[in-house]
Amino acid sequence: MASADDIRDTVRRYVEAVGSGTAADIVALYREDATVEDPVGSEPHVGHAAIRKFYDVIEPLERSSELFTVRVAGDSAAFSFRIVTRFGEQSFTLDPIDVMTFDENGLISSMRAFWSPDDMVTG
Repeated sequence: MASADDIRDTVRRYVEAVGSGTAADIVALYREDATVEDPVGSEPHVGHAAIRKFYDVIEPLERSSELFTVRVAGDSAAFSFRIVTRFGEQSFTLDPIDVMTFDENGLISSMRAFWSPDDMVTG
């Protein structure tokens, strides 16, 4: 099992990559057979190709992110963060709560993002 410090480090790198990295940067944090359910209740994305396609959508956007809190228990972490995306003069702010499981190498095995369209703030 990955250490709590390794898990916290992966979470930190994930939030940074979502805020300013490439889709490839994000996918590199996932196991090859990982799953992404974002938001919870949507059809999961399974494997690197599907996960990359999911994150490709945000890559060209101007964006930033901020990690608020992380809780690690066993091979899992729950954390809250903010992502702000900008498109022209319009901004979109979302504060999801993500729950991830990790393998023994600290790679993400699964990710579930808790949020709904009602949580999106536009400005």
